[in-house]
Amino acid sequence: MDKQTGNPFQFSIEKLLEKAIESDNVPIGYTCNYVPSVLLSAGNLFPYRVNAKNIIGTEVADIYLSQVTCSYTRSILEYVLDDQLDFIQGWIFAAGCDHIRRLYDNLQYLVEPDFCHILDAPHKIGEDAIQWFEKELKILASSLSDHFQVDLSESALACAIKNHNLLMTSLKEISDYRKKEPPFSGAEFHRLLMAVWTLPLETVTTLIQSINHGLTNRTCPISYRARILLISSVIDQYEWIESIESVGGLVVADRFCTGAIPGINPYPEGDHPFYDIASHILQTNACPRMMDTFDYRVSLILQTIKDYNIDGVIVAPIKFCDIWGVETTQLMSILRENNVPALRLEREYKVSGEGQLHTRVQAFLEQMKC
Repeated sequence: MDKQTGNPFQFSIEKLLEKAIESDNVPIGYTCNYVPSVLLSAGNLFPYRVNAKNIIGTEVADIYLSQVTCSYTRSILEYVLDDQLDFIQGWIFAAGCDHIRRLYDNLQYLVEPDFCHILDAPHKIGEDAIQWFEKELKILASSLSDHFQVDLSESALACAIKNHNLLMTSLKEISDYRKKEPPFSGAEFHRLLMAVWTLPLETVTTLIQSINHGLTNRTCPISYRARILLISSVIDQYEWIESIESVGGLVVADRFCTGAIPGINPYPEGDHPFYDIASHILQTNACPRMMDTFDYRVSLILQTIKDYNIDGVIVAPIKFCDIWGVETTQLMSILRENNVPALRLEREYKVSGEGQLHTRVQAFLEQMKC
């Protein structure tokens, strides 16, 4: 908490990250929810959700990646080539899409990290797929254990799952404020989420306790005209949400890769942790790369609209993202069939075009008569 302003969300992720690394914690970079963060929390390792939030341009990355590759992928490669991510001690990818696979290929070719692994993630959720993914996770665990000398036995992993679930339970208590009148903005909550995905568990636990204490007698810091559900892939720049909220659209629900729905759902705590993780990831991740979960993704969105009293939905795919391009077209039709006001906003990864964004959102709010 910032002692001068009393704002519990005024913290520096960069300073907390620097302090964690100075304390001999080892950041392991990952780019996708199909990489289980709980598996990266063994010993002194901690998961770092890779971002390039201060990216200016991708001139060098464009030499190696086509300009019809999504700007998230090109931005991460640009950050790597500009030595902005040198603190990462290992990289783990999931073969979620062709663009991420090309990022993995170029990282291997241009940088040759000491540790770089890619998971082969199934496109379906049946029993065969779960068992296949379980084997993939065990291979990853073995590689991590050998390279970093950490314990990733089933007993150690079961303990890590319990600790992870305790953190998610605390985070859910804060998230659930958004179902009524939240004492924070959507941008503030997203700053907290980015801390959760990029800092060690112990650091985040302390941060959440401080924020919970700071929410006492606090009210929402912005006035708003409508409650918005934001749907997208990766959003790690809270400034983009700030732009939406600056014209009256309070983001109270976040159905995107770095959001809380369904990202903060706890893992099962059974006798077979690798199987439990594989099953949980394949069955709950609401990613459009999955071939047989479209009905689940739609039902999750419609239930979220009901639970969070949503007035309107903004669907914001990153330009040139193939799987989200197809998904967005289908979602927009279904939302309209269900009489849900919806706005499609194609965007770049980098925060840009705020003026146009303001105009589009303002017009959307007027359309809803909010």
